[in-house]
Amino acid sequence: MATRSNIQPSAGRGNRTALSLKGRGLALLAQRDHSRVELKRKLMPHARAMVLAEMAAEAESEQRAQTQSGRSETTLEPPPEPTTEPTTEPASARNRDREHDHAVPPSPAPRDYAGALGAATLDNVKASSAVDRDNVDPPSAAARDNVEPPSAAARVDEVLDWLQARDYLSDARFAESRTHARSAKFGNMRIRHELSQHGVTLTPESAQRLKDSEFERAKELQSRKFGRPPANAHEHAKQSRFLAGRGFSSDAIRQVMRLVGRAPVIELDEGEA
Repeated sequence: MATRSNIQPSAGRGNRTALSLKGRGLALLAQRDHSRVELKRKLMPHARAMVLAEMAAEAESEQRAQTQSGRSETTLEPPPEPTTEPTTEPASARNRDREHDHAVPPSPAPRDYAGALGAATLDNVKASSAVDRDNVDPPSAAARDNVEPPSAAARVDEVLDWLQARDYLSDARFAESRTHARSAKFGNMRIRHELSQHGVTLTPESAQRLKDSEFERAKELQSRKFGRPPANAHEHAKQSRFLAGRGFSSDAIRQVMRLVGRAPVIELDEGEA
């Protein structure tokens, strides 16, 4: 079984991205047990950054290669020299052609586009063109952030599989560790809800032990928090709400409040308070 004392980030000359993610995962597991869901959530930002950096470097390399290729293929060609053809026409014909070239052509009659297409159709075409011009904005920053880099999740899953195969990562061990850390302050419902958020559940044996100890844990928490039984109905309701907010079952709360309600209330003098 892997323990935090023998978990050390691996080093080598293999895939640097995978080793980097493995190193981060091992470092986190050396601090405390994690669930697979929690560890994946912590590794995903690093995986996204690695993939995006690789994509940016690849795009920059391709752009540099295209730039160098374009420079090598570019050649300067001299402009062609103008050629003059001998003129065999008589001078009178050339004068008539020159006058014809300088004559101002008559202005064409304006065409009625609105009448041909219809005024409403023409207005629709103009409006559509304006809308198309307005809708060419670049993608927003939020849209870019929602784009998941390819293979980032796959890399993290590969690292998590590697950690689980070597027992560095264990959902069962995480469930036991988290239950032990929470049992003194929280009830069974709160602990089960927290474990469900990590996608893990207790073994039947652990669940039964937690159920059998809930009354004692609720009684100890009530004693640490309030230090005395409730003096009236208001305090009784206040202490009951506190235990319910910590996730203790209604049966455990009822047993604790029935027990402490029978205890005598000791009033302290002003000099002893």
